[in-house]
Amino acid sequence: MTGRAPAASGDTVQLALDTKVDGVALGVLLFFFIVVTVGGFWAASWRKADSPHSLDEWGLGGRSFGTVITWFLLGGDLYTAYTFIAVPAAMFATGAVTGFFAVAYTILIYPIVFIFMPRMWSVSHAKGYVTAADFVRGRFDSRILALAVAVTGIVATMPYIALQLVGIQAVIDTIGLGGKGNAFVRDLPLLIAFAVLAAYTYSSGLRAPAIIAFVKDSLIYLVIAVAIVYIGVHVGFHHLFQAAETKMATKNPKTGAATGVFVPGNNNYWAYATLALGSALALFMYPHSMTAVLSGKSRNVIRRNTTILPAYSLLLAMLALLGYAAIAEKTSVIGSDGKPNPQLAVPHFFRDEFPSWFAGIAYSAIAIGALVPAAIMSIAAANMFTRNVYKEFLVRDATHKQEAQVAKITSLVVKFGALAFVLGLDKQNAINLQLLGGVWILQTLLAIVVGLYTRWLHRWALLAGWAVGILYGTVAAYHQKSAATKHFGGSLATFPYTHTKVYIAFSALVLNILVAVVLTLVLRAVKAPQGVDQTTYEDYYTEGGVPATELPGTEGGLPVPGGVRR
Repeated sequence: MTGRAPAASGDTVQLALDTKVDGVALGVLLFFFIVVTVGGFWAASWRKADSPHSLDEWGLGGRSFGTVITWFLLGGDLYTAYTFIAVPAAMFATGAVTGFFAVAYTILIYPIVFIFMPRMWSVSHAKGYVTAADFVRGRFDSRILALAVAVTGIVATMPYIALQLVGIQAVIDTIGLGGKGNAFVRDLPLLIAFAVLAAYTYSSGLRAPAIIAFVKDSLIYLVIAVAIVYIGVHVGFHHLFQAAETKMATKNPKTGAATGVFVPGNNNYWAYATLALGSALALFMYPHSMTAVLSGKSRNVIRRNTTILPAYSLLLAMLALLGYAAIAEKTSVIGSDGKPNPQLAVPHFFRDEFPSWFAGIAYSAIAIGALVPAAIMSIAAANMFTRNVYKEFLVRDATHKQEAQVAKITSLVVKFGALAFVLGLDKQNAINLQLLGGVWILQTLLAIVVGLYTRWLHRWALLAGWAVGILYGTVAAYHQKSAATKHFGGSLATFPYTHTKVYIAFSALVLNILVAVVLTLVLRAVKAPQGVDQTTYEDYYTEGGVPATELPGTEGGLPVPGGVRR
């Protein structure tokens, strides 16, 4: 590929918005949008069940996805459009601490998931659990604790969906459909995209993003492979890192501090480490991650995916370098509104350095990369509302068909609620709430992950620990300042009674654990009721429809010496 000059008159069209639209790139984007739309609606008849009216079918794809489909689904789910925009943007703006830690945490997470997620799959399969809150309800016999987990998941997911729009907005702005024109005309492409997304998700459920993920992931791999070759040949990695180091060392004229951090120093070690570890622990607590996992047809599907999903971490590492490439090539990040926006670093890099047709492929990868996770997130939030609010507290005898219908309607509400949020409020508010989402969702880890192994922690102590973690994390995040905002200005805060800055969610989790452990000791001493565990030992070893009692190497569901323990 070679760099290209500004588009000639034959490449652009003039709109009433007084902006130039890259017609070739727009045409490519529309082509791929039509492809995924057709695929989304066709998915309704793909592997269609005899009785599709249930959450198992609509919300979990019939729990029938194999290794390859689950790999694409999880990749499309976890590596979102906002990730592809925000990670390079952070590298472009402030460097490694706020950008490259994402690569570290996506490496850390898979060995952790390999250990506990097969157990979650088995017990959910054995008991018919659709959400993590279902498991908490059955394990600890606590409707309120399950409700806390469900509400946390739903609230944390909403701004995550909204932030997928940031990726689409960056593409729309770069193509030339943004600007200062009529707000309705400017936002019309976004409205159409989400209306179509809502329609095929409503009809096809989780099968729709499973199909679309094939297109999205293939495009992303193609785009990154070409971009890295281009950087190596035309930019040069030495020049790339040299330019980034120079920019990060440059003093900010207003604050006198360095622009960013090229290589984390001693004072950044704990910040970097806790950001990576805390984010890794939080990632699979999100409802959409759990939904994708539970859609697999066996424990082995989950195991295999934890061994091959790190391929996406390599992809993310190369993608992060695009932020430095934008620095080296002096890419402008001025939006059509005349304001600087680091989120435009990647789209503008492709606009300036590649032909329109390939830039269109890159834009398509980003835009479709927003539709896949947005669909899964809305389905996951709908599953949680239906199972853990509607059925648990409103209509306890709801049929499978009623559950599916409520979930479909809820998914529509969630999508358009996120759309209204991002269009009606400043984008910074969505970013702030996403920061809080990471803090909040990590506070469910004790009830979910520790609960997979032991009931020693008392249900009331878990609820108290969750509340303390949520409260501390929210207050600590509120008091962070940045150049852009007086509140919610960052994800790091000084750990209590120290001078060390760490990830707020990590600090909150430490307090959560302390409260839960101490209160458990107290509640056990006074013999507070612990409820009835609805799960059994065998439930945690069920393998793909085979009862644990029938697994090779077991007797009565219990592993025997020399046997195969799954």
